[in-house]
Amino acid sequence: MKKIKNMSQVELAAYVQDSLQADGIQVVLSGGSAVSFYSSDKYVSKDLDLINTSFSRRSKIKAVMDKLGFHEQGRYFIHPETTFFIEFPDGPLSVGEEPVKEISEFALATGTLRVLSPTDCVKDRLCAFYFWNDLQGLEQAILVTKSQKVDMKEIKRWSKVEGKEKEFKAFTDKL
Repeated sequence: MKKIKNMSQVELAAYVQDSLQADGIQVVLSGGSAVSFYSSDKYVSKDLDLINTSFSRRSKIKAVMDKLGFHEQGRYFIHPETTFFIEFPDGPLSVGEEPVKEISEFALATGTLRVLSPTDCVKDRLCAFYFWNDLQGLEQAILVTKSQKVDMKEIKRWSKVEGKEKEFKAFTDKL
């Protein structure tokens, strides 16, 4: 097994995910680190958002993270051998008002990476743009769309349900 200091962001995510899963804690990679993964690091994120889909207690997560050598600092978990830090936002795993429909899995040397599908990753980043006018979220959605196969019909449908047709047009115009 690789040492934590030699792990890439997604290798670290898979390692932590498998360690948590061994204790019955389910998490899914989301946010900027999912964008980093799907854009081949054209966008760089230093944090890993692991959504706590099993609604496990923080104390249970902390116990596993302690075993892995991480320590809690505010809402993050930090490890002395890596610059990446980990956060565990509570579920449910959703994009806007809808639950996430698909989790993608990738076998890595350090474990199984569970991450939002490319389509749901785009929706996740568009949420930041749609609801908070976050232009970085828009750019991230564009990066993933240009780097991966995404279901634009589904994103359009979802945008309409969210009441964000005008913003969807801004997204497609910028593509």
